[in-house]
Amino acid sequence: MARVSVRYYRHKNKLREKTLGLAPMNDDDISFDEDLIAQAMAALDEMAEDYPDWVSGLIEQLADVHRRCVDTPEQRFQHFEQLHAIAHDMRGQGGTFGYQLISDFADGLYEFTRKNTGETDKNVEIIKAHIDAMRVVIKNRISGGGGDVGKELKAGLEVAIAKYSQQD
Repeated sequence: MARVSVRYYRHKNKLREKTLGLAPMNDDDISFDEDLIAQAMAALDEMAEDYPDWVSGLIEQLADVHRRCVDTPEQRFQHFEQLHAIAHDMRGQGGTFGYQLISDFADGLYEFTRKNTGETDKNVEIIKAHIDAMRVVIKNRISGGGGDVGKELKAGLEVAIAKYSQQD
C-alpha cells in the first residue's frame, strides 16, 4: 500500500479578528436620514406615474416579437428568447410601481418561454394571451392586485392557457 502524506493548514480567521472588539449592533444604532428617504420616495412616486407609459413600450415590444413568431415560424426559437428576456426585465418592475398584475403576467410569460418550451402555434397563442392581459392592465390602469377585475384577468389567462394547452 502506498503511503499518503496529508498536510492540514489552519488559516487565520481574519474576519473574526476584524469584528472582535466591535459592540453588537441593535436597532437603536441604525439611523437613516429622513430627508434622503423622503427624496427617494418622491423619486419613486414620480417614476410610478410614468410607469404605465414606460411599460406600454415594453408591451409593444412583446407584441412585435409575437407578430414575428406568427410571420416567421422558422425563427421562433430566437423570438422566444427575446420574449423571455423582455419578460425577465418586466417581472420585477410592476410590483415596484404599483402594478402587481404586470409582474404576475410577465413572470408567467417568463416561465412559459423557457428553453424547453415548444414553439407550436398553440404556444404562440398562449404568449398572445399574456400580452393581451398586460395590455388590459395598463389600458385600464389596474393597480395592485386588481381586486375582482384582477382575479377575472388571471382566470381568463388560465382559461386561455388551458384551451391552447390541450392536445388535438
